Order: sequence, then C-alpha cells, then structure tokens
Amino acid sequence: MGQENRSGTAGGEGAHARAVDSAAAPDSASWKVVAANLRKDLGVRAFDHWLKPVGFGDYCGTTGTLTLHAPTHFSANWIAERYLDRLLLAWKGQCEAVRALRVVANPARETIRPQTLFQSPPADVEESVPLRTLPLPIFDERLTFDHFIAGQSNILARGAAMRMAAADKPEFSPLYLRSATGQGKTHLLHAIGHAHLRANPNANIVMMSAEKFMLEFVAAIRANDMMAMKARLRVADLLMIDDLQFIVGKGASTQDELLHTIDFVMSAGKRLVVAADRSPHMLDGIDPRLLSRLSGGLVADIETPSFELRRAILDHRRETLHRVSVPDDVVDFLARNFTRNIRELEGALNKLVAYASLTGTPLDIDLARDRLAETLRGTRSRITIDDIQKAVCAHYKLDAIEMSSKRRARVVARPRQVAMYLAKTLTPRSYPEIGRKFGGRDHSTVIHAFRTIDAMRQNDPDIDADIVRIRRALEA
Repeated sequence: MGQENRSGTAGGEGAHARAVDSAAAPDSASWKVVAANLRKDLGVRAFDHWLKPVGFGDYCGTTGTLTLHAPTHFSANWIAERYLDRLLLAWKGQCEAVRALRVVANPARETIRPQTLFQSPPADVEESVPLRTLPLPIFDERLTFDHFIAGQSNILARGAAMRMAAADKPEFSPLYLRSATGQGKTHLLHAIGHAHLRANPNANIVMMSAEKFMLEFVAAIRANDMMAMKARLRVADLLMIDDLQFIVGKGASTQDELLHTIDFVMSAGKRLVVAADRSPHMLDGIDPRLLSRLSGGLVADIETPSFELRRAILDHRRETLHRVSVPDDVVDFLARNFTRNIRELEGALNKLVAYASLTGTPLDIDLARDRLAETLRGTRSRITIDDIQKAVCAHYKLDAIEMSSKRRARVVARPRQVAMYLAKTLTPRSYPEIGRKFGGRDHSTVIHAFRTIDAMRQNDPDIDADIVRIRRALEA
C-alpha cells in the first residue's frame, strides 16, 4: 500500500495520520488512519458522536481478532449494531491481518456480539445476548391498562392495544388509534409501552410525537445526518407516533421519510402504533401511499364517552382520593356537564378536590357549581368543525367521509355547504382554515357555500329548519 498523508482525529486525539503497511499487525497508528477515513465516509457528526471516543484495544494474531474499546456498554452495543460492518471493511483495507472485530465497553466487561467479514467468529470468542440499544422511553406510571376504564366507546381500541403489547406477534400492523383530544389515545400509547416492556424487557421502544418527528427530521437535514435518525427509528421493535395529524400536509419530504420508516418497520415484522385525532382518510394533504399503509392495519376508534363511562371514570378516580370525600351528586354533576373530553372531566374533579383540600371547604354540589361556572361556560361555547361535520352527517344521514369527498351530487353537496356555513357561523376559523377541513378546498368555495346557504335561509324554510335543529344539537 503506497504512502500518503491524511489528517483526522481518532480516539479523541487530533493527529496527522500516516499510512501503515497492510501486512503488519494493527496498532494505534493504523487506528488513526482508519478513523480518519471513517470520519470522511460517515460524516463529522456521526463519527465524532460515536467513533471518536473509541480506543484501540488488543489484537490476537492467532485468530486475527481486533478489540476496540468504547466508553460505555450502550455505545459499544450501538456501534456493534450499526457500524461494525463498516469498521471491518475499513480495517481490512488498512490491515489484511484483521479478520474479525469486536467492540467492548471496557476490557473488564462482557463483549458485544462479535462479527466477522469473511468467516465465522473465532471459536474462542464468546457470543453474548445483545443489550438494549435505545434509551428507554419514559412512560407515565399512571397511564396503564389497569387505569384505563373501558366502555362501549373505547373497548375495541383497548383490546387492540392490549393485543399489540403482548409478547405474541400481533395479528395486525399498524394499529391506528383515532379519537378526539382528551379521549385516551395517548393513555393507550403509554399503556402499550408499559405492557410490552413487561412482556419483553429487552425490547427497543421509540415513542414520539409527530412534532418531535418533524423537529428531528429538520435538524437531521440541516446537520446532514439523516443516517443517525433513520438508524434510531428503524432499530425499534415497537414504534409509536402520537398526533400524526401534525405531520401530514407539512411537506412531501417529511411524509416521504415517515413512509420509508413505516415500510421498514412493517417489512421487518415489527410493531407500529399511530394515534391521531381523525381517521386516515380525513387527514388533510396526506400522501396516497401513506394513506394506504395506515389504512392497511386496524383503525380503532375511540368515540365520545357515554354518561355511564364518564361516571365510571370518576368513580375510579375518587377511589384514589383520601383527604376529600366526593359525594355522588357531585360526580353526577361532573359526568353530565363534561361530556366530550375525559381530560377536562378529570381536570374538573382535580380542581374541586384541590380547592376543598386547601381551603377546608366541604365538597358539595354548591361548591361544584360555583367553582366550575366559568369553566362550564367555556366548555359549552367551544364547538369545533369536527363537531359540526359529525352533526350535519348525523342529521342528513351521510358518511363522514362525504365532508371531504369530491362528489358534487346535491344530496352530498348541499349538506357540505350547510356544514361550511355553520363552521363560519359557529367557529372563529377563517375561510382557508375551513376549506382545509373539507378536503383541502379553496377559500373561495367556502365563501360561495356561506353566501348560498345564507341566501337560502331567507327563502327555503326547510333549509332554515335544518340549520336550527343542527345548531340546537351542537349547543345542547
């Protein structure tokens, strides 16, 4: 091998690397050359983070096995999983005497699984069980299956989540959890994480919000380090993404990367769970390929909880209270008035309990009405476009997908215009925002719908009566 000069860093040192005779045994000088080449091939960021702290270890001339020292067991395992083949190629090109490679946390610790490029690992090198390669997500201790109260509105989602968390291979993938805000989908994600770790303690689990996915994606592009992000996501045995609706419509490149990640996870037979506030077909601006993947598993809806379920949730919660007694009529009051959002329901109870505990005031129905009056006024005034679409579809007996479909038949188009009119009348949303909620329609379409229905109300009593009834249903 001819002599040439290369500059780079290795083992945490800056050095002017020199070429080493490929027939000679490897040493710290040859590691500097290998490291300098790897730094160019892998990129500065990836190299400095993972390989720069690695030190040259021992070399066995009999077996041709070279040992490298990583600073921690975690980094040793990570390097062995992702960079060992590349390290072997680099060492083979530099020193032909290297036939196998292993990475250890330090000379006194157990080795990570050894690999070799051209032959089986030497007989005297013991293989060990791979250790966890990802930091363990922090799951909320309160959000388990034991604390998830099941009812008719969420029993399918709970059962599917439990099946996904079990040790056996799931019958469906991906699992798509759909619910409005505060109905329990994030609770189920944490519960899946808890249960799957109990069933498989060495599982690699990644749980992240869609916002975090986008932030990491943008950061990886700016740092020219997509490799590290891909490796972190695709090594997961269980990948969970919450609030997916914030990814779609944000750019083709982000959706492409999510699509490739989903394809990799599914083709590897691993587990994928996605949560969003609307069904896949209702996601604004979703890539058709991504829609196909998400719809190909099980879409489990969590509907608005019934009065009985809300009552059961409050009963379960008050069993954990010790300092304050919550009367039955207060529980009934809360269950009747906080109807759409379990998070708000529990928050209202917490507010009353905290006030009674801190002030020494008995918790009774008068206190509940007084302390929650303002909250109830705000809750009743919040009508969303999703609420309007559901109410209009229920009134006209249409499938919810028609609100975003391209069909122009009057039986579909007129109710859609009614929904747009109510969206502008009952919510603070702008015309463009409303248009996006109706299949990405232009703002001029929404303006036309508003003017059409507004004029028809003056001359068509049936349309006016329909709108009055839908409004009453929404405001009830």
